[in-house]
Amino acid sequence: MAPVSRRHFFFGALLAGAVPAGGFGSAKSLRHLGFKSPCEKLNIAAIGAGGKGVSDIAGCQGENIVALVDPDEKRAEKTFKAYPQLPKYKDFRRMFDAEKSIDAVLVSCPDHVHATAAMWAMERGKHVYCQKPLTRTVWEARQLELAAAKYGVATQMGNQGYSQPGAREACEIVWNGDIGNVTQVYAWTNRPDPYWPQGPEVVPEEKPVPATLDWEAWQAGTEHRPYSPAYVPHNWRAFPDYGCGAIGDMACHILGTPNMALRLANPTGVECIKLEGKAKYTFPYRTAIRFDFPARGAFPPVQVFWYDRMTAQPKIEGVPEGELLGDKDINGSLFVGDKGMLTTGCYGQRTRLVPASKMQDYQLPPPLLTRSPGSNHDWVRAHYRDWIRACKGGDPACSNFSIAGPFVQWMQLGTIAMRVEGKLMWDAQAMRFTNSEAANALLKPRFRKGWKFA
Repeated sequence: MAPVSRRHFFFGALLAGAVPAGGFGSAKSLRHLGFKSPCEKLNIAAIGAGGKGVSDIAGCQGENIVALVDPDEKRAEKTFKAYPQLPKYKDFRRMFDAEKSIDAVLVSCPDHVHATAAMWAMERGKHVYCQKPLTRTVWEARQLELAAAKYGVATQMGNQGYSQPGAREACEIVWNGDIGNVTQVYAWTNRPDPYWPQGPEVVPEEKPVPATLDWEAWQAGTEHRPYSPAYVPHNWRAFPDYGCGAIGDMACHILGTPNMALRLANPTGVECIKLEGKAKYTFPYRTAIRFDFPARGAFPPVQVFWYDRMTAQPKIEGVPEGELLGDKDINGSLFVGDKGMLTTGCYGQRTRLVPASKMQDYQLPPPLLTRSPGSNHDWVRAHYRDWIRACKGGDPACSNFSIAGPFVQWMQLGTIAMRVEGKLMWDAQAMRFTNSEAANALLKPRFRKGWKFA
């Protein structure tokens, strides 16, 4: 029997699950399942109208925005003024009770509300575009993956690098064997600097709740805590109850290309190999994490290293002095193979061999992956169009929950490693750590009464 190539192993598996059995069926069955004609506009509700919600709404320009949800009137003020005629809610549960014309939702609120809002939408047959990191916990990511398949809705995670042509070029270079067997991946970010404070010096101070904020709705299903301006409007990422630190902010982007190219899934172990500034209330000041993946079909075992709060790109053996890796703003990744190295920017863009001089006479391999609609001109907008096309009966979106769910499940193991010392051994089939009950306790959140989940 002829050996299975790296290219065939990935691409064949990708195509095998791309379309539901029997295809999408007739136009009548599409409408019955909640899909619209390509000529019709979607009725989209935005859960989260300030912050990232602004650009998510703009990404769906051309469709109908029909309702807005945000518990923070001040944060959402500009969007509320831009859509004066639309119904506005502070609690997405009230919106689902009142609005019956919704086809799809944008979930653009803080991380701790993602899974609950997305689940409520899918249970009601609504298509979902959910911002990264999809969920705050491993268990929630698994539940959204299962629910998307159960309810047959079109889904997409907001890691727009999956629609970046350079990310797909990186996959094709790896699959073509041009850098050989990849056994190490390095990924890094400058976050949380300069975007939010994090570390032992951060202590949330209780203050009166602003009149413009519904603090109960903002907390959603999490354990009740007194209001503090340390959380709202955007520094919540530092706090494990609400966010996922730098992993939640950037790993879905920076690790997206390695995840796609190397078919990363089901690591056997994860460990925080460096920690500075352990904190009582937030994630640590700075960390480095190693994920250990076993062989995956044609791919050998690989170690993936993640570094946060970097002030300069990491020094890696074999990289020439002065060679730029990733992006100039200190975000990127490096694939280390036994025949060469490859680096990409934050979103998989600016893909190039290392050293970059190797690109002068290099010919890209023939493309295997299709490109998102319009991605050569505007790949950020293309990520929304990819989802909208799926909502109207087209191909599944490139980062739909069957892809994003498993990715986030292994990625969020890193947030647990930041909080539990030692190497954690992961049993993906059982969805538990085999050597730490303290780590297992962090896999699944607890929900307050009235915020039902799966």
